[in-house]
Amino acid sequence: MQINVLRFFIYFCHSMRSYLFRSNAFMQQFWSSYYWKTREKAAVHLTFDDGPHPVITPFVLDLLKKYDVRATFFCIGNNVARYPEVYQSIIDAGHTIGNHTYDHKNGWKTPDSLYIRNVLKAEALIGSRLFRPPYGRIRNKQARYLIKRGYKIVMWSLLTGDFDRNLSPESCWNHTVTRLKEGDIIVFHDSEKAWDRLEYALPRLLAYCRQKKWDIRSL
Repeated sequence: MQINVLRFFIYFCHSMRSYLFRSNAFMQQFWSSYYWKTREKAAVHLTFDDGPHPVITPFVLDLLKKYDVRATFFCIGNNVARYPEVYQSIIDAGHTIGNHTYDHKNGWKTPDSLYIRNVLKAEALIGSRLFRPPYGRIRNKQARYLIKRGYKIVMWSLLTGDFDRNLSPESCWNHTVTRLKEGDIIVFHDSEKAWDRLEYALPRLLAYCRQKKWDIRSL
């Protein structure tokens, strides 16, 4: 019953196009075994989902190098297999790597055994026990299995909304900067669907944090 109520709550928010830009106390308490945010002052944690991509990931890496900051990349195993040189460039630049399943599986719509196999298939390429479930959707049984295997399930406190093609780049940035708080785990996507909004918002976020004298850190 609790799971059904939670799913209804999330789907309702999505239908209102709020996208749960900020995770709330209800979600964090319900899924208390997941990692949602930090309590660090004057710092945020920057994460990227869905890569690597042969054009967009190098753009991100160049920007991060310009500001001399590190981030965490939750990679899709299939993309790692397709673009191993790009994947290696993330590692060579000193960034943290995380697992985002092999082909972006939705845990709520995937049988448990298949979902776990998909995560482990990605692990064989990625070798990281940091894990972010695509769409933030993972069943309790799936999560318990992964946690027992030593995985750390990382969610977020702030979505940028860069994945939404109906959101203008300017709106994406405005949504992000007006909600940004110290200690946030921020989600961008180094993917084609996010490109217009990422290209606009990421440089502004880096400049904003520099102006605020906030550190940008990997997980």
